[in-house]
Amino acid sequence: MSSPTSDSPRGSSRGKRAAERPPSRLRRPRRADTSRDRETPAAAPASAPAVPPEPAPPEPAPSTGPVATQAQAAHPEPVDVLPDGPRRSVLAFWFVVLALGAAALGWSAVTGVAGDRAPLSDLAPVPQWLDGAGAVAVVTALSWLLATRTAGRALISAGLALALGVASLVVGGRVLPTGAAVMTCVVGSVYAVMITVPAVTGLKAIREALIAALVATVTAFAAVGFEPTVATERFEIVALLLALALVLAIVYRLGAGLHGLGRRGMIVVAIGLGVLFATLAYAELLRRYGAQTFVSSVLDVADWTSARFGAFPRPLVVLLGIPALVWGTHVRARRRQGWWFCAFGVAATVPLATGLVAPDSSYLEAGLRAAYSLVLGLVVGYLVIRADLALTGPKGKRGRRAEEAGPHRPEPRRFAEL
Repeated sequence: MSSPTSDSPRGSSRGKRAAERPPSRLRRPRRADTSRDRETPAAAPASAPAVPPEPAPPEPAPSTGPVATQAQAAHPEPVDVLPDGPRRSVLAFWFVVLALGAAALGWSAVTGVAGDRAPLSDLAPVPQWLDGAGAVAVVTALSWLLATRTAGRALISAGLALALGVASLVVGGRVLPTGAAVMTCVVGSVYAVMITVPAVTGLKAIREALIAALVATVTAFAAVGFEPTVATERFEIVALLLALALVLAIVYRLGAGLHGLGRRGMIVVAIGLGVLFATLAYAELLRRYGAQTFVSSVLDVADWTSARFGAFPRPLVVLLGIPALVWGTHVRARRRQGWWFCAFGVAATVPLATGLVAPDSSYLEAGLRAAYSLVLGLVVGYLVIRADLALTGPKGKRGRRAEEAGPHRPEPRRFAEL
């Protein structure tokens, strides 16, 4: 049976199928050019009859898949540029709140260290509520900044932090101020890791670790401002576990899940978790069930170092926390799995944030302990970077300089949404 002709009412089935089929990818530029030519036709002779324009071919329905991707690549459409972070006025407002809270905490700390006999207390007496108000301002600002950085509900997070902080000051007791101090340490420690950006060189990676340490230091003063009633070891362990759980949940999205780790990343993460939990478990078992002679020798070394240099560095910060921050920010400039390495930076930011809550520790001793841990950790992290470049990086000084100058993995700015 012969197919119907074009004069029949049914029309040609072959023509219908050709009309329904989307135009070929190779013909689209040509049709676009011809349509542009049809818009500005050349002057026709006067004797030529007017020819009606041909109807435009039907636009194909939007589709997905490789064909659509290639078509979009052939005809790029204008893409809306996302805002690079919150508005400057809003960001400036929260930084003012953070600065005012930090200034109030700093003034309270200075007058507390100087004592009542100092002339500072006579010139400008500090009210009793100043340190609490400063702590509430700092934790509220940090909560907003963390939620903004991690694409969360910024106003809801800041509102909850403000409500808990005010309730702890108004109600008082032991539970609410301690819970507010734990929340402050967790939020500040995680934000200290999230505020970092990729570092191409080792010096820039050291800069990022210093910025994280600065945020953790402000968090430490805010935690003390709530005046918690704590057992130092339990407080530090609870804050560290909560911060680790929160940062791993965030990094799971930023690091493209576990499948983005690779074999080397899985090994490094397993080693980091092993070192973290082994250190915590070993310290607890040693404190409870260790041999008295061995415990005494360890304590003697720590006491001797504290007597000679003023403080003893934190092993967890030196061996895991700061090196993870330094190396992780360096790896993030090339691979996304660097986020998983940065997650262990809470092993440094949490001890720095909880360094002032110990009732038997002075500001001077806590500051020296943090400084020694930070310096030694930066040295270890820089050595890890050099070893990584020697094993996996390009050979020679020119190769390293070319890699540093080449394109790297982009990330949003420091205060923009990740």
